[in-house]
Amino acid sequence: MKIKDLPKIERPREKLISKGPENLKDEELLAILLRTGREGKNVLDLAKQILNKYSKKRLLNLNYQDLIKIKGINSGKATTILASQELVKRALKVRDETLPIIKSIEDVLAQAVYMRDKTREHLMAIYLNARNEMVYKKPMFVGTLNANLVHPREIFNEALKQNAASVILVHNHPSGDSEPSQDDLEITKRIIEAGKIMGIDVLDHIIITKTKPFSFKENKLI
Repeated sequence: MKIKDLPKIERPREKLISKGPENLKDEELLAILLRTGREGKNVLDLAKQILNKYSKKRLLNLNYQDLIKIKGINSGKATTILASQELVKRALKVRDETLPIIKSIEDVLAQAVYMRDKTREHLMAIYLNARNEMVYKKPMFVGTLNANLVHPREIFNEALKQNAASVILVHNHPSGDSEPSQDDLEITKRIIEAGKIMGIDVLDHIIITKTKPFSFKENKLI
């Protein structure tokens, strides 16, 4: 049965208008977001099928790539669902308020202070969301940094997993000299170029020593 064949009072949109959203079933609310069904299923049947497979809580945690894998959800439907969920999350402040905000070099240093005393070079990536909140940080490489050994794909594979909007690179110089080496410059350039292709900004690359840090951004190298 098509939605238009239902009595008007039973159609999700009309029901919401007449009775209010609090009186709609879960599948009716989801059907309004989906707007249309797929071949062989009307939008209510599609919504029921999705909710039978995914709990509401799990559905809230699906990202874009997860959503478009669901039969009957295309890009337009996925973005509508994600946008509505994000608006509700922001309104209700259900986000983890403990996520650290990274706005300065000092904020970065606080996340990477352990690297100062390392006797070998360590490279770490700090992943941020669109609000400059750190969603994840991960050591990416240990040893002498070499442009042939540090691969942008490893950094951006993790960025995609974390749904990161941007990344900050941090590594240490055990020698105490914070000036970037030629390899540092080449690595940073390659990663920035890869980020442009992926649509993920490289906000800074910071070199840590026991004394003075070096910021690629502050020195206009980014």
